[in-house]
Amino acid sequence: MGVTYTDSLDGVDWDALRATLIADDFHNGRTPEQLRASFARSAGVCLARDGDRVIGTARVLSDGVCNAYVVDVWTHSDYRGHGVGSAMMRQLLEPLQGQHVYLFTDDAEEFYLKLGFTPRGVGLETVVGKWLVNVSPGGAA
Repeated sequence: MGVTYTDSLDGVDWDALRATLIADDFHNGRTPEQLRASFARSAGVCLARDGDRVIGTARVLSDGVCNAYVVDVWTHSDYRGHGVGSAMMRQLLEPLQGQHVYLFTDDAEEFYLKLGFTPRGVGLETVVGKWLVNVSPGGAA
């Protein structure tokens, strides 16, 4: 496995990534342009690649001072159990020294516990307006 890790979004085929996410049951409805915007606007990203193919993603939203939130952590199912997710998380977290980092998971609690995360509180959510319809590709809604 020739997996490499990068924080660069150069050369990402967002259509192909979207198709891969759909096929791997990790798609939340974003268009390729919305995926690109989500990653481009993040405080930090890590992509795992096998050649030109993106096989893992992780990104962080942060105020750069004290709070950060990890989202879109995904490793293609063919690559799970080989340390790809852990390597992405280490690279993503390294620049966040001194920050409280939070995340939500439905099914990977053991994975995050092994990385030093601890259970904390209850996550709550709301969608303001209608999901994904009021986001312009070039800027804020």
